[in-house]
Amino acid sequence: MNKIQVGFLMSYDYRLLKTSLPLVYSEADSIIIALDKDLRTWTGSKFQVEEQFFDWLETFDTENKISIYRDDFFHPNLSPMENEVRERKMLASKMGIGNWLIQVDSDEYFIDFKAFAEALRSRNKYLENPEKNRIQIAGYYINLYKYTGNGILYVSKPRNQKFATNYPDYVTGRNTRQRVIYVPHIIIHECLSRSEDEIKTKFSNWGHSHQVNGEIFLDKWRQIDETNYKQFEDLFYLEPEKWKRLDYVQGQSMNEIIENLKSRELKPSKTHLLSKNFGQWFKFLFK
Repeated sequence: MNKIQVGFLMSYDYRLLKTSLPLVYSEADSIIIALDKDLRTWTGSKFQVEEQFFDWLETFDTENKISIYRDDFFHPNLSPMENEVRERKMLASKMGIGNWLIQVDSDEYFIDFKAFAEALRSRNKYLENPEKNRIQIAGYYINLYKYTGNGILYVSKPRNQKFATNYPDYVTGRNTRQRVIYVPHIIIHECLSRSEDEIKTKFSNWGHSHQVNGEIFLDKWRQIDETNYKQFEDLFYLEPEKWKRLDYVQGQSMNEIIENLKSRELKPSKTHLLSKNFGQWFKFLFK
């Protein structure tokens, strides 16, 4: 008990695990990868996985921390979001109550997972009776928007995202709607920094597929590059105003991009964290 358990959801963008998984490997006590037994997405679409990926996974797993959990994660009578929540709960049940349950998607890259794990361990008191002390731990996303010739465009303002919980009673995505503790740790989200075909695949198969008008989004996305990005705003695919503006960083590889982003002041301020955490503490004080 009191372990750092990391779960990944493996789907059509499984190749990105070669970037995201090594970033958490050394600090995780165990890693479970959830994969639909019939290789279906939450909308029921089929995808393929190259056998070489499993070869890479076996070679990479030098400490025997990784296991693959295959199950039926698609139910035709559920919406994509309901299928997502169902899979996350099934994965969490394999990870085990009494541990820190961290769920990471293939396209999410922790800049400093060791510091995030230490932030969890410093709060192990919440693991003693998790059902009565339900808590979520949120870090901050840097959402990547679009590759350019010499670097990448990203959303200038970080947004919080829940990653860990002691009690995985998920309602939407990874959100249990319980008290949140915000920590100043950055996660790079390769959200839309993909080819146009890959974006279309994502919009058609993820939990928000019923909410997105892909063509309206892509019409603006196609126009933007590193020379004109300052002319555009309101860029989010669900509620456009949530991604107000873009910024730009150079880099020819994801490792180089991550290193260049580290030098920027991206973490939320202490004042911001104090305000958010006090608000959450007070909101759930009498619940």
